[in-house]
Amino acid sequence: MIVAIDGPAGCGKSTIAKLVAKELGYYFLNTGSFYRAIAYSLLEKGGDPEDREGALSLARSLAFSVKDGDLCVDGEDVEDRLHTKPVDRASSIVSTDPRLRQVVTDAVRRIAGQMDIVTEGRDTTTVIFPDAACKFYFDATPQVRAQRRIAQQGEGQSYEEVLRLIMERDERDRNKEVGSLKVAPDAVIIDTSHLTIAQVCEKVVSVVRSRSGMGVDK
Repeated sequence: MIVAIDGPAGCGKSTIAKLVAKELGYYFLNTGSFYRAIAYSLLEKGGDPEDREGALSLARSLAFSVKDGDLCVDGEDVEDRLHTKPVDRASSIVSTDPRLRQVVTDAVRRIAGQMDIVTEGRDTTTVIFPDAACKFYFDATPQVRAQRRIAQQGEGQSYEEVLRLIMERDERDRNKEVGSLKVAPDAVIIDTSHLTIAQVCEKVVSVVRSRSGMGVDK
């Protein structure tokens, strides 16, 4: 079974997906990390995210794998290097190229294989796994997401700056030609603004167990 979680940045998708995967005994796969990994690799090599041909060529040359829940590129674990401001910006830019997005989609589908997985990332429910058995769309106000980002990253940016960046990214993601941010018609929508992580996990696990026949008490 594939459990796919979609929604804008800062809604708790990654944290909750990991917990849900652990609770269900499924494999966690973060699709957004693939774009970040490409962006990270590009920046490490001195490439320009705006250079579509260069980014695409690099993406096609990378070998993706997943080990112990972490994304590896050419055999190297890069998971702890993917959440910096430069990578944030670069990944949002490179992901606008539909050719590069296809590279990521192919890699994710290959890795998913026949496993039971929980996966998250923008357009996961609409493009990458449109036939997923369970689809969820997390949402939260930009203000709440900015507060969460500040709490995660600590000092360095003001609330106003983080809020502005989040709203700008939302606008870009909603208006992308391919893989834009949108709600799948059959997705279960959960507003996480005023819910705890445990409460959101409980909602997701309950739906998955119901649909898979596992039983809510299992």
